[in-house]
Amino acid sequence: MNIAAHTLGCKLNFAETSDILRRLAAEGNTIVDWAACSRGAEKADLYLINTCTVTAVAEKKCRAAIRQAHRQNPDAQIVVMGCFAQVAAKEIEAIPGVTLVLGNDRKHLLPYMLNSANLRNRLNEISQDFDGPDKKNLQNFQDLAKREGFALQWSSGDRTRKFFKIQDGCDYFCTYCAIPFARGRSRSASIEETLCAARRIAASGSKEVILTGVNTGTFGQHRNESFLDLLKGLDQIEGILRYRISSIEPNLLTDDIIDFVASSRAFLPHFHIPLQAGSDHVLQLMHRRYDTALYAAKLQRIKAVMPDACIAADVMAGFNGESEEEFAKVLSFIDSLPISYLHVFTYSDRPGTAALRLGEKIPIPVRHEHTARLLELSEHKHRAFIDSQLGKTRPVLWEHTDHNGTMQGWTDNYIRLCRPFAPTLANTVTDEVIRHGNIVSDTD
Repeated sequence: MNIAAHTLGCKLNFAETSDILRRLAAEGNTIVDWAACSRGAEKADLYLINTCTVTAVAEKKCRAAIRQAHRQNPDAQIVVMGCFAQVAAKEIEAIPGVTLVLGNDRKHLLPYMLNSANLRNRLNEISQDFDGPDKKNLQNFQDLAKREGFALQWSSGDRTRKFFKIQDGCDYFCTYCAIPFARGRSRSASIEETLCAARRIAASGSKEVILTGVNTGTFGQHRNESFLDLLKGLDQIEGILRYRISSIEPNLLTDDIIDFVASSRAFLPHFHIPLQAGSDHVLQLMHRRYDTALYAAKLQRIKAVMPDACIAADVMAGFNGESEEEFAKVLSFIDSLPISYLHVFTYSDRPGTAALRLGEKIPIPVRHEHTARLLELSEHKHRAFIDSQLGKTRPVLWEHTDHNGTMQGWTDNYIRLCRPFAPTLANTVTDEVIRHGNIVSDTD
């Protein structure tokens, strides 16, 4: 089959989609480019859409992707999987063109299903008979079941960097968030299993690995293992030059972790630390497990041992209770912090979450206004961070793509630079002076 995939949402979703596509290709299927299908240059027999449910906007994009795929080839099968598929299966099944909906608990079964013209019947066969003729092929699934549905997965295609899923699920149940309902409880493989997978990634030749998960800092907690011990093990693996931690909750970012990153061989001075609100009142309404004082202390600790570290933060605009007075606190608090840039999200109601029972709803136009002001503050913070790095020399990992005669790469502290294209430098690290003339403006 010709298979095209479209991924919405987080880096964890991208790692999972890429892993599934790698398995599908190993079975003899051809992976075609989604964008090329959109232009009519390619045609797919099966469209795979991996979804997100973090915001209403993400769900809207999912519906649009389904309609787009159906227009491109009305005879194709469309499989919708992931977080939105987990929490809204019936709604998605009703959309014209959808063949099958696979939640997070069943999406890993897709590679076992494609020898059947009827995917739905094939799913039922697999789900009901683990000891039948497919026992050998389903050994992987049985192993996953023993680990409560967790699978170590990593991205492919990018020869320079890999997104490596080390953890899934969340036990926190913040009042605004539907992810625990979509992905279940926190779980992970053992440190030994995770290091074994990392060695396979190292053997593939990629030099940088981004550790992804829903709540990465809870890695190993149900096994009496620790995230810090995993980091120490990963740091010893030969072949991987650089690691980034995609995101870690501030209450789980211990001083020991910060100090280890500062002294490690391969972990980079780049942190993504969700803030969500810069007001203690709003943080309490969200049921976040820290206050502004703890958050500020973590950033101060990072900058004390890694002065040039890049620090990103997630911030939600317009959550219930975020009055103009509280929003002024948010702006003031963020402005006082050594944050390098923000990821800003506009709050939207998520079905089943506790936030639906909270009062003080913020009008949607006000939410959008708060979002715009936070984005403006983010641009200001990012410019200040870039200016602080001008003239400094940082190591850059160069990527393979030729951008009209130039190549691009990331410094260790996440500044994107460019230089004239030189194929021999791809997937290598060189020291570069940061100048206005070699900075690429985007951060994502």
